[in-house]
Amino acid sequence: MRKGYFQFKQFGVKHEKSAMKVSTDAVVLGALAGYESSYATIFEVGLGTGVISLMLAQRFPQSKITGVEIDQEAFEEACQNAKESPFKSRLDFLHTSFQEFLLGANEGTVDLLVSNPPYYPDHLKSSDRKRNLALHTDALSFEELVSGANYLLREQGEFWVILPERQMLDLIARSKAYGFQLFAHVILKDRKDKPVLRSICGFSKKERIFFQNEIIIRDNLGEFNSDYASLLKEFLLIF
Repeated sequence: MRKGYFQFKQFGVKHEKSAMKVSTDAVVLGALAGYESSYATIFEVGLGTGVISLMLAQRFPQSKITGVEIDQEAFEEACQNAKESPFKSRLDFLHTSFQEFLLGANEGTVDLLVSNPPYYPDHLKSSDRKRNLALHTDALSFEELVSGANYLLREQGEFWVILPERQMLDLIARSKAYGFQLFAHVILKDRKDKPVLRSICGFSKKERIFFQNEIIIRDNLGEFNSDYASLLKEFLLIF
């Protein structure tokens, strides 16, 4: 594995320019998001390297996937990754903010919307401009994310997000205000006895059977847990 490049089973991801590299957060969301067996249209808010869209393209071979990215260098890298993938004909990436995209978008046209959104308040900013765009909520607030999802999604559509546990509680509250119901809640831990690393949640306005799960990355011996390996076995070369 060369520096700045991550090889998956069916595609590769360059991540030299993007502030957010290929991460556990991204690959878990890419592997989990989606309740149905197929979707006509999928939309990703905040592409980064494009890895989540690429994973969704692999999982849902009939889907047309659109994504937006505000950072120029991350956008260029995501486009290159898409172009070099076997899914390039179904991927359409745009260099714009989610807010700007919505100004010209048609209402109720998306079946599945996913995001690994920024979640830090602006007072915690670093000196890295690109990382600030990727991580801080002044670039995209939870209110803007949820209201945008409400506008874009079809009545039967789904909205999937990964966040730290405390921030997810804020997002759940905002989602309820728009009529979204929480129907999927998965928590991610490094080990069984460790704190929750992330919450992955699915929302819909359609009533669905609620399901919840816990994914543990490693067992007590430090080996990858079987559930984690099973989740990512179609993507990662190590499984």
